[in-house]
Amino acid sequence: MVADIDDKASEIVLLIHWIGGAHTELRLPKRRRGQRNSTSGDIITAIRQLVLIASDDLIAGILNRNGLVTGHGNRWTRERVTAHRSHHKIPVFRPAPDGTEPWLNLNKAARLLGVAPKTLRHAVEAGEIEGIHPLPGGPWIFSRSELGKPRAQQIAHRARQNPKYPAGSHPDQQNLFPSTV
Repeated sequence: MVADIDDKASEIVLLIHWIGGAHTELRLPKRRRGQRNSTSGDIITAIRQLVLIASDDLIAGILNRNGLVTGHGNRWTRERVTAHRSHHKIPVFRPAPDGTEPWLNLNKAARLLGVAPKTLRHAVEAGEIEGIHPLPGGPWIFSRSELGKPRAQQIAHRARQNPKYPAGSHPDQQNLFPSTV
């Protein structure tokens, strides 16, 4: 095997000599000065948020479903998530001993309020209640304390008032068709 560097193409060229006179050329990208293979800051932020409601196994699955890879281009595994958490000093997810979780996913939060998950998601998207959505293909995260506030209770009340349209309209929304009576 012979190795050479092609500076113009910024590649490492390997020439492999096989028995029988055959040769194979492999070209590998050369790492540029200052280039690092680190995981994106957005992924680290997502892990920091997902650990509020999910174990490392579940986080790995969520990251993979979103097509995200590690800094070295690998798929996520429980071990890789654990290593990243440890390196960035992110605490591990631990279920609350009394069962009263401070952070809830969309389904659990909707069940707590007594509304449909779609109703709660629409309320978050309308800016009526706070929720975290770290990844497009990932879960929504809600603070239990936020769900206890009057704004959340108003959403639940409005949904119960109009079961045919659980998301309802915002009370401040103006009517486009004023009454002609």
